[in-house]
Amino acid sequence: MPEASYSQPIEKLLDQLGATRSGLTEAEAAARLGRYGPNQLQTAPSASPWKLLAEQFRNVLIITLLIATVLSAFLGHGIEAVAILVIVLFAVLLGFIQEYRAEKAIEALRQMAAPASKVIRDGREQMIPALELVPGDLIAIAAGDRIPADGRLVEAVNLRMDEAALTGESLPSEKDFAVTLPPQTAVGDRRNMVFAGTSAVHGRGIAVVTGTAMLTEFGRIAGMLQRVESEKTPLQKNLDKVGASLARAALVIVVIIVGLGIVRGQPFIEILIFGIALAVAVVPEALPAVVTISLALGVQRMVKRNALMRRLPAVETLGSTTVICSDKTGTLTRDEMTVRRLYVAGLDVSVAGSGYRPEGELKIDGGSGELPQPVRELLQAGALCNDATLDRSPEGEWKISGDPTEAALVVAARKAGFDERDLRNRFQRIDEQPFSSETKRMTTVHRSDATTFAIVKGAPEMILPACSLALDASGQTEALDDSSRRDILEKVELMGRDALRVIAIARKEGSGAGDAADGLVFIGLAGMIDPPREEAKDAVERCVAAGIRPVMITGDHPVTARAVARELGILRKGNVLAGVEIEAMDDRALGEAAGSVEVFARVSPEHKLRIVEALQKNGEVVAMTGDGVNDAPALKKADIGISMGISGTEVSREASAMTLLDDNFSTIVAAIEEGRGIYDNIKKYLTYLLSSNIGELGLMAGATLLGIPLPLTAVQILYVNLATDGLPALALAVDPAEPDIMKRPPNDRKQGIFTRPMMALMLAGGLWSMLVNLVLFEWARHSGRSLSEAMTMTFVSLVLIQFFKAYNFRSEREHVFRKPFANKWLNLAILWELVMLAAIVYVPVLTTPFGTFAMPAEDWVIVVGGALTIVPVIEMTKWLIRSGRL
Repeated sequence: MPEASYSQPIEKLLDQLGATRSGLTEAEAAARLGRYGPNQLQTAPSASPWKLLAEQFRNVLIITLLIATVLSAFLGHGIEAVAILVIVLFAVLLGFIQEYRAEKAIEALRQMAAPASKVIRDGREQMIPALELVPGDLIAIAAGDRIPADGRLVEAVNLRMDEAALTGESLPSEKDFAVTLPPQTAVGDRRNMVFAGTSAVHGRGIAVVTGTAMLTEFGRIAGMLQRVESEKTPLQKNLDKVGASLARAALVIVVIIVGLGIVRGQPFIEILIFGIALAVAVVPEALPAVVTISLALGVQRMVKRNALMRRLPAVETLGSTTVICSDKTGTLTRDEMTVRRLYVAGLDVSVAGSGYRPEGELKIDGGSGELPQPVRELLQAGALCNDATLDRSPEGEWKISGDPTEAALVVAARKAGFDERDLRNRFQRIDEQPFSSETKRMTTVHRSDATTFAIVKGAPEMILPACSLALDASGQTEALDDSSRRDILEKVELMGRDALRVIAIARKEGSGAGDAADGLVFIGLAGMIDPPREEAKDAVERCVAAGIRPVMITGDHPVTARAVARELGILRKGNVLAGVEIEAMDDRALGEAAGSVEVFARVSPEHKLRIVEALQKNGEVVAMTGDGVNDAPALKKADIGISMGISGTEVSREASAMTLLDDNFSTIVAAIEEGRGIYDNIKKYLTYLLSSNIGELGLMAGATLLGIPLPLTAVQILYVNLATDGLPALALAVDPAEPDIMKRPPNDRKQGIFTRPMMALMLAGGLWSMLVNLVLFEWARHSGRSLSEAMTMTFVSLVLIQFFKAYNFRSEREHVFRKPFANKWLNLAILWELVMLAAIVYVPVLTTPFGTFAMPAEDWVIVVGGALTIVPVIEMTKWLIRSGRL
């Protein structure tokens, strides 16, 4: 296969491909089909469902929970064993379903291929299945056709291609078969090539196929998708570590308890059962359930805010996001060309509004007032030399039909009160010369009553030389000399610096289309751009306030990207890097640059993937947004890929973890807020759970080391564990988000889930619980109460302390008295658990198995008073955290 097909002369390329202008013979095509294979993207072999299911059990926490299930059943706690097993199976099934449907992106890519193709073989045009195309085939292209393979143009007449899905370009790409381009030309600049999966929107052409199947640009993207491996989320990694640590802790506990019991002469079976009960208490059975429920409820809330999560574990990744790499077209911008500025008769006219909604004021030199005649004539001419129309759907949405550039002129005219349909009825078109890449201009001829006139619009460098007159401020004509031309070209350059695409418009009285090549009257200029979304600027500011760095990655020209990024507030330091510069960098140099670059322009799919990888190697948690096929590999590689639900391709959606249902960049900020809330709640649960476990273990270990009777029975330990791991923990998983959640920096991925404040709260709560209950137990034993009574008081105290901690741990920093009962689910959970606790203490059928007795009122006063001491201890710890001492 020839390399750099775009950089070789056509005849040389045809010779290398063994092709002719009359096409391949059927025999040669059949031979090549056997050599190259069908024109179809290949998919990597998929894992069997059974293998995917087995993979779900390769998790330390899941294995530990299964052991806990067996041990609970061994101890005779069948209900707890079944509950743990249900939780485990639920977590395993959810993971299996997500894995099973995760790799659909390449299949979606295959669906974008054309089903059939017009090919020239043996000198005649015929339709064949696109699967049968081979390198060297000649394909015929007409407006509306989807391209079946990559090819070099050998003929092209006014051919324009929609390559947005591949390159990210918002406007159709004009093709020129005659040019020969230098090597290393970016895909978006290969004007003499057509690419599989793109579409022709205007004109016609013939191309020789240079690449099929995996050798196309789409094929390279498919190959990258197959090679990219999705990273585990920060929470998944942290929970794996937690699971491994707890499993080791459980084993150590069993060994120590059994060893000490044997040394003290206790019965082996009795002490073994007790040690196992304590080990089971260490394992957080509800952890997978709490995490899954947190994520699932977060997903429901996010859908209401127009963010659809496609992969559940990715929800919490949003809370750790440090960089958002956003595509420009359709994500930060509207993908709707809009006229921003007019220049006519020395007047600068600003045009407000954006997109296809015909609302916005036209202001002359910053002031308001009635539009002068020359401005009105410019707007009318732009709407007449034009094939686009603007209509409103029954739902109230404004839609255009036709070229986006022409649509921008139509909308600008509407803003001034001109309806293009009325104008076209008044000034009927009687002749035209369509736009061509050679002339770079379009001419239409109109008749009104007995007068005839031509309107010409196109590239300023092509229109101005043909003008000998220009409109003045009064609407009269004046001579256009070289000095005036230079002034106009300077204005064109100034508009271009602001990334405006500039169209020049001129007229000629009493002329036909063929006579409008010179002697024109210059009317004015229209500068347009695909404008930023109005809400995106605010979203960018919120990202910055939340410690998240927004970065633009686009296939557009650096000048355009720079202007849009500056307007949005993304470009703050002015650091822009182009694709050709990335190409010259090794991974180390790119990694160094990625830390400060705010805009990456004119990039290819490989560049996007390299940028994401470079940021990840720098320790960033990367969210990548995109809507095109060219974004898919980077979307899959990113910590969280975010696709567009309206404008996005199916390929990008399948490769992503989240889809924006409204294509609104600000929705990402709302999703990040939800993600941070979910991550916070999981931390609250873990702090609460592990602090409770420290209190339980410390109590039992302290009693063992002091040589006093054990304060709790095995059944009581298991119940405390079940009560605290159960409903209160689940209620913390749905705790309302704290008000300053979007004013904090992102969660530190390197630090992990166990931050210093979290550890301080966990230890303070656990150690104080241990101390209070040891003192209470010893005091009760020496106060004339029986061992059973002392154990009951200690049991009730331990449970109450856990409940007080549940309210305290709703925030790491805020005091407990700030809206203490805002979480209604926690209130209901604690109320239910208090009812259950009272039943265990007072209902005779329960007191025997739990070894409790009916506590009198004075015992309750002592127990509640002791349990309440946990509140000032934790509040003092929070004060130390707020003051920066912890």
